[in-house]
This record gives sequence, structure tokens and C-alpha cells, in this order.
Amino acid sequence: MLAVPDLDDCRAAARTLGDRIHRTPVFSSRTLGERIGREVSLKTELFQRTGSFKLRGAINRAAAIGPAERSAGVVTASAGNHAQAAALACAEAGIDVVVFMPSGASATKVAATRGYGATVDLESRDGTECLARMASFARETGRTVLHPFDDPLVIAGAGTVGLEIADQVPAPALVIVPASGGGLLAGVAIAVKSLVPGCRIVAAQPERSATLRASTRGAAAAGPDQPRGATIADALTAPAIGELNLRVCEALVDEVVHVSEEEIAEGVRFLYARTKLACEAGAAVGVAALLAGRVSELPDGTVVAVVSGGNITPQAAASILAADG
Repeated sequence: MLAVPDLDDCRAAARTLGDRIHRTPVFSSRTLGERIGREVSLKTELFQRTGSFKLRGAINRAAAIGPAERSAGVVTASAGNHAQAAALACAEAGIDVVVFMPSGASATKVAATRGYGATVDLESRDGTECLARMASFARETGRTVLHPFDDPLVIAGAGTVGLEIADQVPAPALVIVPASGGGLLAGVAIAVKSLVPGCRIVAAQPERSATLRASTRGAAAAGPDQPRGATIADALTAPAIGELNLRVCEALVDEVVHVSEEEIAEGVRFLYARTKLACEAGAAVGVAALLAGRVSELPDGTVVAVVSGGNITPQAAASILAADG
């Protein structure tokens, strides 16, 4: 069984990443704060290289691949943001990478992944098939798997977001994190709970693509009867929460909330109009949950919403923004 990463692992990841990533800024949102009655800060990972937090975990994992493994290459699977991050991380490390992406993946994300030098396979129907083919291809070829979320080094890399939040926001009271496979959620929870033990950690997910059960008493995997369907939050479509991530979330996540498609769209519109952040739909679910009043308890103090990525196509953005009102 893989070991759960801890604060020391997150700090080691920060040293590995060094200046290869951006220390993304935190902005306050007075308007959102007035809406929810708390001070609000936005951790803007959409300004990260490749447009999302994913590069943190990809670089940290790629850096641990030894010379023999490098010669065999890497394989991964992703709907888009991790694909781009893995492609860039491997390109900078001189490692060949094959990425399994679903046939319906964003053409913009596919083009960006190929632009970083990766070989992209688009023959999979969905994320489940992508992960299965990734594992099979690794066995057949001897390539190293760079898992999109269920890996200690990937989680620790994502945990550097939490390290920065704890440093940038004095005593955060609550951090709300977009969640799917759970790498970002687990990493942020590990770092923030270690440094600010009283801080509440909330996971936000689309109703149509929830891997965790809605709960005010911590995280648990969604049951087989959880509705799933197409969602505008295409970055949050992992088929299940990672096993390692679930262990972290069960221990450290205080609440799981789900938001509707219209609530997500309203989150995107709010961020665009009020904060001038052009984020992708999956990155807006935390703000959407706050706007919709989905979070059961807002403690006194600063609420931090992680805006996890900005890889939205002009067509998708125009469609969401045009539907306002």
C-alpha cells in the first residue's frame, strides 16, 4: 500500500519545484465577501504554467523518474489539464510521454498537449477507459505511469498550493477546493491542516460528476447510484476518487458539497464579471458553492477559494457568458 504523503513531503515537493512553477497570487473579492458575509480570498492557480495547478504534481513525479525508467518513457491519462502538465514536465526532463485522452476531450487541450511534444491517443470513450488503457500500455511497454491524481508525489506537488495558501493568507478559516480524482484536494488538505489545524477543508464538485458523497461530516466515496452525466466542468470528470486520495480525504476533509450546472455557470460568470478572472468551469465550482449557499458552516475568518485552472475555450466561455440573465 502506498504511503500517504505528509507536510514534509509537500515541503520537499516545493524544493523540487523551485522556480519551475509560479507562486500564484491571492486576490481578495469584496463582492463575494459581501455576498457570504466573510472575507474571501481567491487562490488563482489559473495563472500557473500550462494554465492549472496540475504542473506542480507532474514536475514532482517526473523528477523522481530514474535514468533507466526515463529511457523507457512515461504514460499517463487525462481529460486535458494533467495531459498538458505531464507533457511539459516530461519535455523539460527529456522524457518521451504518451497520453491517453478521451475522444471528446477539448480540442484546445489536445492541441496544447501535442504542442508540448506528447503523443496523444484519442481512442478511449471516457476517463475510465483512458485509465485502463494507460495501465495496460504501461505493462506492455515498460513505461512509467505518471498517474493524474492517485500518486504520493503528485499529491505532494499539489500540496504546494496549500503551503502557499497558509503563507499568503493569515490564519485561513476555510479553504474550498474543486475536486474530482482528489489530488489537489488531498494535497491542500494535508498542507493546510498541518499548518492551520483549525481550518475547515471543503470539497466542491459538480452534481453530474461527483466522486465523493455530499456530506457535512467529512468525505466518503460516492455510491454507485450517484448520478453522472455530461458537465460543463470538463476538468472534473475523473471516474472515481483515487484510493490514496480517499484515505486522505476521509481523515482531513470536513465537508463535501455538490453544485448544479447552472450554479457552476453562475460561478464562471461571477468570476469573469466581478474579478476579471477567465477561469474554466471546473475551477469555478468552489465559488459557485459559496454563491449558492451550499457550504453548511462558514466560520469567522477568511474563506479561501482555489480557482484551479483557466483552460477554457473561447467558444465555451462565450456560451456560458451569453447565457447570463
